[in-house]
Parts: sequence; C-alpha cells; structure tokens
Amino acid sequence: MLIAPSMLCADFSCLGEEARALEQAGADWLHWDVMDGHFVPNLTHGPLPVKALREHSDMFFNAHLMISHPVQYVDGFIEAGADLICAHIEAEDDVTEFLERVRGADRQSGIAISPDTPLDDLRSLLPMLDLVLVMSVFPGFAGQSFIEGSIERVAEVRALCEAEGWGAMHVQIDGGVSDQNAGALAAAGADVFVSGSWFFKHSGGYAGAVAALRACEA
Repeated sequence: MLIAPSMLCADFSCLGEEARALEQAGADWLHWDVMDGHFVPNLTHGPLPVKALREHSDMFFNAHLMISHPVQYVDGFIEAGADLICAHIEAEDDVTEFLERVRGADRQSGIAISPDTPLDDLRSLLPMLDLVLVMSVFPGFAGQSFIEGSIERVAEVRALCEAEGWGAMHVQIDGGVSDQNAGALAAAGADVFVSGSWFFKHSGGYAGAVAALRACEA
C-alpha cells in the first residue's frame, strides 16, 4: 500500500512544514490535485507550488491534472519536478501525445478515469502507462462521498491490466478514501491510496491516519 495524501487539503500557508510532517508520519507520495476551472469547476495548484516544494522535499510527487489541455501544461510540471504526471482520459487533448511527452521526459505516466467513463477506453493505452487512477468521486472538489460501485470498478481495472499483461500496473484510488473502504479497495487490487479530507482531519493526526490505512492492508 502506497499512501498519497492530497495536498489540496493541506495548509497552503506552510506547505514545506506540511510535507515534512507527512513524510515523518509515514506517507509515501504527495498527491497534487491540479484543476483549471474548465475541465472541473474549481481552481487549485499549478506548477509553481510544486516547484517551490520540490526544493524542500525528496518525496515522490504525483501530479493529477484535472485540466482540459494537459499537453499544453505538461512541460511546466516536468520542469517543476513531478515524478509521475497523470491526465484524464476524458481531456480534450490527445492523451497519447500527453503520455509520449511525459515518458519522453523520463517521468512516470498515468491516466485517470472518471466514474462514468467506459473502462474499454483504457485498453489501448496500457502499454504507455505506469498507473491507472480510478476516480471514486467525480473530479472537482475535496470532501465528496465515496461512490458505491467503485470497489468493483477497481477490481475491473485490475483484471483488465492483468488480462492485457500489465499485472504490475499501479492502480490508484482517489475520492472519499478512508479506513472504512481501504481494506475492500486493497483486496480489489488498488495499491496507491489518495486521501484528502479524511486524512487531514483524522483525530490521530497524520501518523494516526497512516496507521489506520495500513491496518486495512492486513
């Protein structure tokens, strides 16, 4: 299990301190939710805070681009130091071109898929991917409720990857993730867990949230 707290729910006034606290608590990745106000009705991080924090953290940075034109902006996140860059299969740009740009820069590549998008759309892209991000909410805002059926969808994505010969693919889950569903998601085949509101508001602090999620892996 790789735990990737969403920086969307961190304290923006002290991101450096937040990153150090998350690393000390045992988190594995930092997840950057990037929104453009067009693909989704919200505005969040661009490459500048990613670049600023990169100078102060050696953690693995996972940029999730919820934007209409990822090809137009991918170079900014490459230069900012993101280790894995993920765009939505539903984006207006050619996702194949996006993936080629990411992999050409020697970064890991991912594709996110919204809850109502057919999984068959993934099949031809699997050879170009390091990660498939299964959205268990509709992208745009933190704090949404976990969509019923997302566990089965994770299982379907994992089965598709294995059937196509990509059994080592990372399957990431994002949206309403907590200790109430992490065990079932892990059993279904998810191995990278993004958590925002639940994680940052956990009564046991960041270390307590990490421990609660890791207990679900048993």
